[in-house]
Amino acid sequence: MAISDDIQRYMPSAADREPPRGVPLAYKEAVLLVDPVEPEFRGEVDDKYQYSMDNQDNTVHGWIGGGGGGDGPAAAATGFWVVTPSNEFKNGGPLKRELTSHTGPTSLAVFLGPHYVGRDMVIQFEEGDYWKKVLGPVFIYLNSGDPNCKRDLWEDAKARARAEISEWPYSFPGSPDFAKACERGSVTGRLWVLDAAAKQQQPAAMAYVGLAAPDQPGSGSWARESKSYQFWTRATSDGRFSIGNVREGVYNLYAWVPGVLGDYMHASPVTVTPACAVDAGDLVFEPPRSGPTLWEIGVPDRSAAEFHVPDPDPRYTSRLFLARDRYRQYGLWERYAALYPDSDLVFTVGESNHSRDWFFAHVTRKVAAGKDNTVEPTTWQIRFHLDGVVADGTYTLRIALAASHMASLQVRVNDGGAPPAPAASLMGDNNAIARHGIRGTEWSLDFRIEGRLLSQGDNTIHITQASALNQLVGVMYDYIRLEGPST
Repeated sequence: MAISDDIQRYMPSAADREPPRGVPLAYKEAVLLVDPVEPEFRGEVDDKYQYSMDNQDNTVHGWIGGGGGGDGPAAAATGFWVVTPSNEFKNGGPLKRELTSHTGPTSLAVFLGPHYVGRDMVIQFEEGDYWKKVLGPVFIYLNSGDPNCKRDLWEDAKARARAEISEWPYSFPGSPDFAKACERGSVTGRLWVLDAAAKQQQPAAMAYVGLAAPDQPGSGSWARESKSYQFWTRATSDGRFSIGNVREGVYNLYAWVPGVLGDYMHASPVTVTPACAVDAGDLVFEPPRSGPTLWEIGVPDRSAAEFHVPDPDPRYTSRLFLARDRYRQYGLWERYAALYPDSDLVFTVGESNHSRDWFFAHVTRKVAAGKDNTVEPTTWQIRFHLDGVVADGTYTLRIALAASHMASLQVRVNDGGAPPAPAASLMGDNNAIARHGIRGTEWSLDFRIEGRLLSQGDNTIHITQASALNQLVGVMYDYIRLEGPST
């Protein structure tokens, strides 16, 4: 099976997942292979979610089989590939993660799945609503070749995928609902970032820029949108972007910039007509900011990958992911208690390193061995020093979450007896922690802190993940920043 240049492997059979050869783990999709037909898989976990991919990377995946020996065509290795030449009909935008290929052998083309987002992604209809959406087409590609050179089949499949992408939109579909090239338009422009903390605006280098439904509230609504089409591109290093082959319609223009907190949404809808070339001109994104940065943890890139992903439990190791994409290992939520057996995580600004000292997921703690499914909340501390405090000023703690599953965050300042900032209760149901994700959908939380609660000198912010429904609830942080009062 192959889903990327780096994720390729021989796979167990479906029979290996069935008892007594396989033992189900915390959820039915995850199975420990205890007595597989092929001993090389013994001790590994098989779980379809280990092989999920972001829409932006999910252009070709599939299987190579055969080549068992002998002469003639039967001796050749055969590839079966699912090629997706466009993501315009998929939901959730470029970072939406979905299933690809997995043990079976199974290969999927998922158009409107809720995985890694949750119920917010499910299309809702009111009585009398009219809805039509063209899904696909996708391309199924078969190739064959030397069984001793299976990698060549993968390279050929990638080349065919590039060719199919260049042919999009296809000319052959007979349905009038499938928009041909002459029925589409384009949108170009240039995006700038004007951060109040910077002296001048900067080009939005490598920004994600897209068109999505205009009637969704909130600048990040595209990440939960399924009804309409979406069209995305990456800006150049100087912030210029071009979105081609856009279906006729009215859209909002959205963007976000790696390394910059927040979402951009253009103030006016963009109307695309057949053969049009819309020039949006220079656009300026002013990211959220109330005051100067006092400290920050992580990088605002909608991922928790920069934080500490632990070694897997030796009982559940998947050898393919020992060196890369370590978050794809099973059971990492249990590793938190192994690393912090007696007390919770403490991060000291200026001393700690987020890639070593900040666990990638804020999860619950199992109360005691032998007590199944009994967990308790955990409270992390951020310790920091302030040379001075504006007692009558307002400080802002910005927390961007890369994912949240049935979580509730509470923030307290210093002695813990101070009134907690408002809790964000039971956010999300994307199950990204259980499903070996490193992101789900972005959540942006702002907590206002009165200056009187802070001290000149040493301070501590306590963040409690208060939901303790089970071991799989929690959040993944994307980025945390404390801002001083506005000046």
